[in-house]
Amino acid sequence: MARPTRINWSSFITVLGVMILVATEVFGVALSGGWAIAGLLELGTAFEYLFMGLFSLLGAYILFALWRKAIAIEPITE
Repeated sequence: MARPTRINWSSFITVLGVMILVATEVFGVALSGGWAIAGLLELGTAFEYLFMGLFSLLGAYILFALWRKAIAIEPITE
């Protein structure tokens, strides 16, 4: 019979706080970077949105990798 797992709330809140902080920074950079590159090269609005979307997908992947590393270092279950 499997043991029920308990959530370590202190670790969970720490990891969640880090993820919120980093997500804000990563998506801010992704959106502004896409806007800046398309604007600098004068590619138009469609390419601005395309670059923003691509950079946001890259940012989401980075956040997913960070989440996996964070819970490996700071386990949220006991």
